[in-house]
Amino acid sequence: MPESDRADKWLWAVRLFKTRGIAAEMCAAGKVKRLGHPLKASSSLHAGDVIELPFPEGPGWRVVVVIDVIQQRVSAPQARACYEERTAADALEAQRLWHETRRDAPRGRPTKRDRRDIDRIRGFFQ
Repeated sequence: MPESDRADKWLWAVRLFKTRGIAAEMCAAGKVKRLGHPLKASSSLHAGDVIELPFPEGPGWRVVVVIDVIQQRVSAPQARACYEERTAADALEAQRLWHETRRDAPRGRPTKRDRRDIDRIRGFFQ
């Protein structure tokens, strides 16, 4: 195993971000931090580093500790073995609640079925 790797590549490989490009953008925006300082995409990560990063899909911050440095994207169980989650329980709960409220929100235009239900509720054809 290598001793260090690029920050954006590692964040992508352990599945903290969906793409390496998104990981690089977050690093460039100064949202990924090590010891409170912004981390560049090309910065080296070593085992034992504590990293703060935003949840990519919602509000809140995540704290992880690098356990193992990998260079290729691996399966989710193998990826979880490469870092230790140190995020506060209340932040994880807030993230879970945010996901639940987003899932129930309507998305885009109503479908034909939705339109029929709306018409039936409003009583257009009675």
